[in-house]
Amino acid sequence: MAVSLVEIRTQHDQVFTENCPTRTVLDHVMSKWGILVLLALSEGTARWGQLRRAVDGISEKMLASTLRTLEADGLVVRTAYPEVPPRVEYALTARGDELMQRVLPLMGWIADNADEIVAR
Repeated sequence: MAVSLVEIRTQHDQVFTENCPTRTVLDHVMSKWGILVLLALSEGTARWGQLRRAVDGISEKMLASTLRTLEADGLVVRTAYPEVPPRVEYALTARGDELMQRVLPLMGWIADNADEIVAR
């Protein structure tokens, strides 16, 4: 695994430049709500109400928009069950799970250091 921007750019020319798709992925994954929804789903499959409670402060409109985006990106799968009342569940795809295995250490670092960083 590459460990520096130089190494990444050696493997992928023009990566992270203005019109590179990596910018779109970063926007979706690392947005305030995107990362919080992904964190919630890293704990396992969840229904709408569970996600709404897990992602404190997110509006219904933003949760719906974020889930649609993450689903379109192939990071989240939505499963609707033909029941009455309807039941819908959300889960990470294999790609979403792989992403979160890499992101969770960063989230731990942020949790450990956030108070001190914000206090400055």
